[in-house]
Amino acid sequence: MKKVYLFLADGFETVEALAPVDVMRRAGIEVVTVSIMKRAEVISAQGVTVVADALYEDVSFDDASALVLPGGGVGTDNLSAHEPLRAALVDANAKGMLLAAICAAPMVFGRIGILEGRKATCYPGCEGDLFGAEYTAAPVQEDGNIITGCGPGVSFDFGFAVVERLCGAGVVATLRSQMQF
Repeated sequence: MKKVYLFLADGFETVEALAPVDVMRRAGIEVVTVSIMKRAEVISAQGVTVVADALYEDVSFDDASALVLPGGGVGTDNLSAHEPLRAALVDANAKGMLLAAICAAPMVFGRIGILEGRKATCYPGCEGDLFGAEYTAAPVQEDGNIITGCGPGVSFDFGFAVVERLCGAGVVATLRSQMQF
């Protein structure tokens, strides 16, 4: 079974986290939401409290198929400041693992140097931190093992892109039909 770890920090964008989680779980992917806040309760930018499945310090990512970052300005800054997560992302990238980030969160990838020579998208105005990337302004951009999305309005498409990479286009077609997309 495929397994995805999605990281939550105070200030995350609610829809950018929960829509992809919903889509991935419907596809049969095991999704583990991981708080980097040293507590299970994480508060979104919209004031929604979400209880994460696990705390960062209690999880090993050895069985991961993908690592996913939702955006949100404050959430992205919190993710970016979490050194163990930064190190895990660099390590996962070196192994060719699927990495995905949406909205402001692709800045985390840029700040740790894993977008160098790649195409990427993000929320308009955040492109200055996509160091070394070619900014495309696409709704969802894929380049190698990295998927980036531009913002809340493409949260489902972003989730579908992750599912397609892990489970195939047929699964996405079925999900789109079942979900009335």
